Amino acid sequence: MSPTMSWAPSPDIAYLLSLQAVRDRSQTVFAAAREGRLNSFEYDEQRMSAVADFVISVMERDFGPDRFSSIPPHGRWQHFDVGGVDRVNSLLDQWTKEGCDKMELTRRLIDLFFVSVLLDAGAGDTWKFVEPGSGQVYNRSEGIAVASLYMFKSGDFSQETGAPKVDAAGLVNLTDETFCRGFQITPENPLVGVSSRVKLLKNVGSSLLRVHDIVGPTGRPGNLVDYLTKLSGEAKTIDYEVLWSTLQQILVPAWPADRTRIEGFPIGDAWPLKVLSSNAKDGREADTIQPFHKLTQWLGYSLMVPFVRVLGFQIINAQLGTGLPEYRNGGLFVDLGALKLKPEVAKEHTASDRDLPAFSASSDTVVEWRALTVALLDELYKLISAHFAKLGVELSMAQMLEAGTWKGGRELAAKFRPHSKSSPIVILGDGTLF
Repeated sequence: MSPTMSWAPSPDIAYLLSLQAVRDRSQTVFAAAREGRLNSFEYDEQRMSAVADFVISVMERDFGPDRFSSIPPHGRWQHFDVGGVDRVNSLLDQWTKEGCDKMELTRRLIDLFFVSVLLDAGAGDTWKFVEPGSGQVYNRSEGIAVASLYMFKSGDFSQETGAPKVDAAGLVNLTDETFCRGFQITPENPLVGVSSRVKLLKNVGSSLLRVHDIVGPTGRPGNLVDYLTKLSGEAKTIDYEVLWSTLQQILVPAWPADRTRIEGFPIGDAWPLKVLSSNAKDGREADTIQPFHKLTQWLGYSLMVPFVRVLGFQIINAQLGTGLPEYRNGGLFVDLGALKLKPEVAKEHTASDRDLPAFSASSDTVVEWRALTVALLDELYKLISAHFAKLGVELSMAQMLEAGTWKGGRELAAKFRPHSKSSPIVILGDGTLF
């Protein structure tokens, strides 16, 4: 989207940017799976009970028999507290002593979560972050969280020197050098997609400058708090659909320029998929697109939490969010046999110098895998909800993702691939997708 292009998506594009489209299209792909019409995968429905049993066992191990209600929703907050260190509440205590009220506390958390989530695509198998002071070593998603926290505390994302906040100018002026210093990146400690991550944040900064009505003249993400609470009025309720459309308006123009476009309009994390072509009406390009918007969904899940915990708001329509189509959730279904790459596809994409098949993040195979992940998470949620309902426990999708599928997928990766702990299918990405 050019700097002068207005936010006026056509009905087709508005649909593809919606949460409903993510779920609708994934169900179309799931129907093809059940009929054996997939291009890259085979689906074994009989294995879904084993997947459910495994995920339930993980949740019962960690939260049974009577702590299921304490499962936090899937969100960035927990990642900052890795290693049992209560970093977020320590910050809140510090800021409160400095005179911040609850609105400003929430603004600062939204600032922090905003940049940290956007940086939270796959880090690769080798990068690590050594925490200053403690010397503790963290990697992958939690490592990115802690590294971004220290950059945030140092004011690296703000034009105000040393200010623990984020603003458009701070993002636009971010350099690879500053990022590499903050993330301790060296030739011996590489992170996937450094320049791509920095470019994304710079683009987000430019996008924030175009939505003053939402984030104020400085383009501060934390001003979403004022915008959304004003819309809420006295109700102290945030409509997730409103939060979602607001995030899409900010982020869609910021994604890399090589992402899919329809009628010249960018549609973010949404991709052509061959299996959808058979259902396309009159060859319409929009009907062949499978949307995901994974990082935006991860951001939406994460931003809800400070509104609830700090401001005491309620969230309505949160159930519209889908399971996240990323490699831990997707790997769960592959490692437990519910999904299997067709032999000819696996063979063609497994190089002689590695054991695992590898595909571009935008390849038809990965897009098909991600669509199936969304659909199978919905199916799994039905099975797991039914199990816990018998115990008088009601769980949200976000709780299942947090305590079950994401954690379970990671544990299976460590079990089956202890050296790399990678997903069973390698995704070749640029650090800006998932």
